[in-house]
Amino acid sequence: MVVKVYGTAYASPKRVLVCLIEKGIEFETVPIDLIKGEHKSPEYLQLQPFGAVPVIQDGDYALYESRAIIRYYAEKYKSQGTELLGKTIEERGLVEQWLEVEAQNYHPPIYNLTLHILFASALGFPPDEKIIKESEEKLAKVLDIYEDRLSKSKYLAGEFFSLADLSHLPFTQYLVGPMNKEYMIKSRKHVSAWWDNISNRPSWKKVLQL
Repeated sequence: MVVKVYGTAYASPKRVLVCLIEKGIEFETVPIDLIKGEHKSPEYLQLQPFGAVPVIQDGDYALYESRAIIRYYAEKYKSQGTELLGKTIEERGLVEQWLEVEAQNYHPPIYNLTLHILFASALGFPPDEKIIKESEEKLAKVLDIYEDRLSKSKYLAGEFFSLADLSHLPFTQYLVGPMNKEYMIKSRKHVSAWWDNISNRPSWKKVLQL
């Protein structure tokens, strides 16, 4: 069965796509237009009751929440493609730790920046300059911690590319691209080298071409 991935025009589903490509798993994409409210349709809410993207359908199996999906595929296809979870339990622990850091510390401020800078007008509300300023300050503090970590290892969980790095790709792409805040990455030597490395992976370049 080919995996179906819903909502792939948006950032979180791209997390799933890059994982599937790294693992060599075939997939097809199903567009969902959030601006038109397609994520609130009764059919879609049967798959994802919270009305968010992505969802995957893998035969009879459906799963939502992008980080849960990438963990699932990295485990299910552990023996093929790129090893994304680490080879030892200690490496796995670090992968999980930095995945949680991404979800709990990195994602909230970068999500607020994305929402207020890129999507506010399309969603019908004015960008909140106070939220933008506070979110950039919070993100800068997180990136300072990343700079320290990445001065000691090539990737977040050690010397190997993992889900922890992969999970940062979609929203950081917004930051350095359409948000014009590339200086937040480039001004930190080790974060900048890490970003150049992970954003030039063939899997991510393929996702950007889709």
